[in-house]
Amino acid sequence: MPAAVRGGPRKPARPRAEAPAGPNKARPAQQQQPAGKLHAARGGVGVSPTLALGVAGGALALALVVTLATGHRAERLGQAMVHGVDGEFANLGFKLKAVHVTGASATAQADILKASGLYQDQPTLGMDLVDLKSRVEGVGWVKSAKVVRLLPDTVMIAVEERPALAVWQHSGRLKVIDAEGRIIREADAARFPHLPLVVGQGADQAAGNILPAVNARPRLRDRLEALVRVDDRRWDLRLKDGSLIQLPAIDEESALIQLDQLDQRQRILDLGFARIDLRDPEMVAIRPRDSVLPGQPVANGA
Repeated sequence: MPAAVRGGPRKPARPRAEAPAGPNKARPAQQQQPAGKLHAARGGVGVSPTLALGVAGGALALALVVTLATGHRAERLGQAMVHGVDGEFANLGFKLKAVHVTGASATAQADILKASGLYQDQPTLGMDLVDLKSRVEGVGWVKSAKVVRLLPDTVMIAVEERPALAVWQHSGRLKVIDAEGRIIREADAARFPHLPLVVGQGADQAAGNILPAVNARPRLRDRLEALVRVDDRRWDLRLKDGSLIQLPAIDEESALIQLDQLDQRQRILDLGFARIDLRDPEMVAIRPRDSVLPGQPVANGA
């Protein structure tokens, strides 16, 4: 007889049931297409803006807690953590690609971008917007500025520009100034030949008051060579043909109205003269040019 098999026939194995995945058990990653720049991929996995900002905020908060807990000894550690977070998110697409400047002329935009210190691929999350605003407002062209970060890769700089009013000549130097007399350091006076020239001490601060009245009179404006500040209290208007118009220290508008009336009656601005004295509101004194005999030379400055 065949030997009996010890234990009898083997029972068929029953399939083991898999335990359902718990809430903390990892599930297979699903492949998704990145949606826009905020899902800049690293290793093929997209990062949502909410998750990115949440992680960044947590890391920055941790760095702050460590710094506060250990004092200034941990300052370098905190900075290193912040820079590390910036670098990691820069790799995920949070780095500077575009800067948009609004409210500034083409001439001013180059100076604003230079002063901002921004550079290509700079991490955007750790950017100090307060410091950036301060640098932009330090530009002579800029009266005020607003800075907005548009994640992941854009910075908007909106400025209120100081318009150039005149070129100020003082102590042998030429400077471009605005209506408040502030010097626009970045502006090259040679590039603004169309601006009126104001000369002398105090001319920079007083130009904003007289130039609107002059510019409102095209016949006078087109003939003007320079406005000369006398003793920092009144103006002489020097015309291109060598004529001189003396204005009073106060009520310049009334004096210019007198000049308008005289020009309407006699076209005095076309005739040429040595000097018109408007300093006395009761009387206008006109000095004609001295006649020159044929062949007689005229000294320079005469």
